[in-house]
Amino acid sequence: MKALVFDQFGGPEVLEYRDIPDPEISAGHVIVKMKAIGLNFADIYRRKGNYHLTGMPPYILGYEGAGVIEQVGPGVSGLHIGDRVAFADVPLANAERVSVPDEKIIPLPDDISFEQASSLLLQGLTAHYLANDSYRVQAGDEVLIHAVAGGVGQLLTQLCKAKGARVFGLTSTDAKKKVALEAGADEVMLYQEAWTKAVPAWSSDGDGVRVAYDSVGSTLMDSFAVVRTKGAVVFYGMSGGDPQPVDPRMLMDTSKTLTGGDLWNHVTTKSERIHRAESLFSEVRKGRLILGEPAVFRLHEGAEAHRFLESRKSTGKILLIP
Repeated sequence: MKALVFDQFGGPEVLEYRDIPDPEISAGHVIVKMKAIGLNFADIYRRKGNYHLTGMPPYILGYEGAGVIEQVGPGVSGLHIGDRVAFADVPLANAERVSVPDEKIIPLPDDISFEQASSLLLQGLTAHYLANDSYRVQAGDEVLIHAVAGGVGQLLTQLCKAKGARVFGLTSTDAKKKVALEAGADEVMLYQEAWTKAVPAWSSDGDGVRVAYDSVGSTLMDSFAVVRTKGAVVFYGMSGGDPQPVDPRMLMDTSKTLTGGDLWNHVTTKSERIHRAESLFSEVRKGRLILGEPAVFRLHEGAEAHRFLESRKSTGKILLIP
């Protein structure tokens, strides 16, 4: 089969599209013929050597995608050749065929396309636990979302709006501000503007927002500054660098809460994956979760896709098509 591989860490130029052996079927696994593959920033970090990769070269990136089952291994029940399926956390996805553990499979309904699933699952599952578990958003809540024009930011905005919340978003450019407003944010400001003053003033009583979702890291203390007394900050990323240490006395004095967020602590079982995915699919059907048009590259154009993602010019999902 063909795959996008690399033998050494570095820039997009290390990626090569070449033949490698097909994966072998094994107990508890299925072989999925890939139809669409999601590209994520974690792929960039792994290509550079910043994230750990197991095994020896050639390395294969990719963790998210959708396709059709070609083979079913011993011990697998309820899955059949020809089934449409997807996954969000299976390695070696940048290939024509992928061996997927049974417990990682998410059945794909006929009304959800391969492209939709590959655009939605990883970022959508993240947005889902943020809005339902890290902090349970309620009608009337006022919410701050960092990096609001990113993939998670747009989906989280829509999930919060569907629950009846008001959303204040932060982003880096006027073009991304437009994207965030189109996704449903009530107000959006640029990071270079005086948002730490504007956010409390925007809140209905001037005391600040109920929750801030911070994926930037370096902005963590500013997030605390704009959250009301007894409010919460959800920290789930460090795209802008490491956060400053948080003084627990500040938390005590203000009754504010700091919560960490990581997707893999919220999808530890097959039933959790399927339940959350089905919830996302339902929101898509109802028109309350609208996916932007993805940027599509062929798998052999993987280096170009990586360059586009690293340029920070993208505001939607990037897909690789075998």
